[in-house]
Amino acid sequence: MSKHELPKPGRFPTMSSSLRAETLAVLLSSNDMTGVESLFEHRKISLNTVMRALMRKYGWPIERSDFPTNTADGRAAWACVFTLPQEVIDAAMAAGGADWLDGVHAARGARVRRVVRR
Repeated sequence: MSKHELPKPGRFPTMSSSLRAETLAVLLSSNDMTGVESLFEHRKISLNTVMRALMRKYGWPIERSDFPTNTADGRAAWACVFTLPQEVIDAAMAAGGADWLDGVHAARGARVRRVVRR
């Protein structure tokens, strides 16, 4: 790969309203995963499971950093943060990622409006 060539991004999930798509959308927006806990609040799937699928099935080079933290009751625990390298985000945006992100955001908006109407 030459110095000016962007790395190849992974594949985008086809279902815009899926948990995989929403999780990848957070990563492609250069955000870490700390704000995505609400996506998993009432689901039986974990963030680690979704990240593993994005890495293995879709080919995204997601990086994980573990760090020590304190719990609310004073105990020590390990936490982690997932990120995509900026050059992968840039390559994904160059490969149609902005349009894909718009579709994910539209699907999320439609789902929220559908819930509110009930």
